[in-house]
Amino acid sequence: MERVVIIGCGGSGKSTLARRLSEKTGLPVVHLDKLWWRSGWTNPTREEFDQTLSEELEKLRWIMDGNYNRTLPQRMDKCDTAIFLDYSRWICLWGMLKRVLTHYGQVRPDMPQGCPERFDPEFIRWIWDFQKNVRPRNYELLTQAEREHGVRVVVLKTRREAERFLRTV
Repeated sequence: MERVVIIGCGGSGKSTLARRLSEKTGLPVVHLDKLWWRSGWTNPTREEFDQTLSEELEKLRWIMDGNYNRTLPQRMDKCDTAIFLDYSRWICLWGMLKRVLTHYGQVRPDMPQGCPERFDPEFIRWIWDFQKNVRPRNYELLTQAEREHGVRVVVLKTRREAERFLRTV
């Protein structure tokens, strides 16, 4: 396990799992949110993001957390392990709410400066619709990466399963 992709619905705990996995393995973490967001919740151009992502993907070791589905095939081509936090929408909504209540107005470690935690109704809608709009494509890409590139695919359905997984690393 040298190049790990962690995907899952917002609020599932991708960044937390990435940090904890990094503590156990020594692998550096790349938070895609830090590449995509700039101060004041602005974004780089798609070209700038893609260039930065390509540079990160060329490194020998990493844990990369975040969805950014447009770039998921590119990341699957480079990883050796893919972890999908396939939690229920209620667990993810609870995780998002807990995160907002805990960090509201503060910048989380997995975000760039100038992007304080906020309540975002659009993000709530995205979480609600994740299983219908994003989940099926994630499973297609995971199956393809496993079949074509020998990627180790780990699907975790509950936070308890994530804890068990971490204990085995």
